[in-house]
This record gives sequence, C-alpha cells and structure tokens, in this order.
Amino acid sequence: MASSASANISRCRLLLLALTLCFASSTVSARRRPVRLRLYMHDVVGGPGQTAVRLVKGPGPENPSMHPGNYFGDTVAVDDLLASGRSFDLVPVGRAQGTYMTGSMRRPVFVVAVTLHLTAAGPYNGSTLVVAGRDDTSRPVRELAVIGGTGALHRTSGHGWSPRCTPCCCWTCTPLCRRPGPSQLLRRRLRPLSLVPECD
Repeated sequence: MASSASANISRCRLLLLALTLCFASSTVSARRRPVRLRLYMHDVVGGPGQTAVRLVKGPGPENPSMHPGNYFGDTVAVDDLLASGRSFDLVPVGRAQGTYMTGSMRRPVFVVAVTLHLTAAGPYNGSTLVVAGRDDTSRPVRELAVIGGTGALHRTSGHGWSPRCTPCCCWTCTPLCRRPGPSQLLRRRLRPLSLVPECD
C-alpha cells in the first residue's frame, strides 16, 4: 500500500508535444514556414508540486482497464508545467491548463480539453493552442485535435498523434491552415481559403 501511495505521489506523466504548425496567410502569395515547437507537459498527480487535482469522483463503476480507484466520470483539473525537456529544472515555456475526464466505463479513455499557454520569450509569448478530443491510452497511436489558438497562433486547427510509451508520450501536432476570417472572405469575393496547406 505504501509503495502504491508513494508511486502515486511521485508519478509524473510527461507528454512530449512536438507541434508542427502551418498557416495560410491572408494573401495567396504570402505563406509562412511551418513552426515546430517541442513541449513537455509535466502532469504531477500527487504529493509536493501537485499540478493535477481530481474535481469529481465519477459516479459510474470502477474502470477495470485502469489502475484501481479510477471511476467512469472522474474529472481532473490540470495546471501543468510546459518545459522544453523532461527535467523539472528546465526553464518553463508555458502552462497546460484544462481538464480531462474518464470517458469510458471499460477502456482507458480520457476526454481531454486543454489550453497550452506559451510564456517563453519570443514570437509566441502569450499565444495559446487549444487541444481536445478522445485519448484512448491503450491504442498504439493516439490522436487529439488542435481546435484553435490565440495570438500568433490565432485560429489554428489540425490534429496531433502520439505513439504509446511509458512514462513519456510523444505528441506530434500538425495544425492545418488558419481558417479565414469574415474580412478575408469578403476580400476574396466569398471564396474560402483551403484548409490543407501546401507545406512540407
């Protein structure tokens, strides 16, 4: 029991987010090069420095595919450190803030809604990315959606995927082009911009 408790206290889930961002400019001729951001999300679920807190103990049955004590409907709030590497000693580059919930009664599935707030000096300081979706941790490849952003990442969309590994998950997010705003549509005589960029 003590080893289980200490394992829970010291457990830190690291999510490596390799973000590849492609944007479409408001004009056809001006395209930006893809931006690659590699971020590690440090999710500490207990003990000193805890960054994940269970808000709701799910009213549903215990999930048999997960560690004991995980129930259908469990909801967790996170305010996780984003760093440029696996070590906690590295300079923070932002925070991952949001929630995840146990979304299946039988499978190790989470429903995720997290905003990545970038705070490191540079062109993306103050920008955000919103990541959401169904995260089935038992699958060999997991996929989430990048559904938006603010600041320099305004209106970004796309998807992210991760191979299953322990204790670190390598996330590669490939957002598509920014969606056109109303003024861009009017300038283009109501022809929408393509959502699939021509970038490598």
